Amino acid sequence: MDYGKFRYEEAQKLKESRKKTTHVTVKEVKFRPKIGKGDFDTKVRHMRDFLEDGHKVKVTLQFRGREVAHPELGAKILDAALEQLGSLAKVETQARLEGRNMTMVLSPDKKPAKKSSDKDESQESAPVVEKVVQPEETLEVQE
Repeated sequence: MDYGKFRYEEAQKLKESRKKTTHVTVKEVKFRPKIGKGDFDTKVRHMRDFLEDGHKVKVTLQFRGREVAHPELGAKILDAALEQLGSLAKVETQARLEGRNMTMVLSPDKKPAKKSSDKDESQESAPVVEKVVQPEETLEVQE
């Protein structure tokens, strides 16, 4: 085997191994202590989408001014977000106060499910059943 062929095969092996790796990214969602119900639900929905795609989510709660005197309000919001996500997320890093920010890192509890390809495969693998309709026999009535 010559050296050029060896280098080519090594490059192909590296290329194959890179295909099989998954890149986990950390998405960040920022909250405030005085967040409204609609905004809260929207941000939790975004967190749910990120976790379903297999990303980690860093939840940051920003305090301003005198809000930092009440970290229990921030912990209450983070707990409510975690409760809405349910079993979809597991806590990787507990909520802790760092200066004026309270952060918590969530990771997906299960493997990400591929949305579009799973649906296509299930439709293709389903057996096709055709219903044959036979014409009804007509009875002739003699008068």
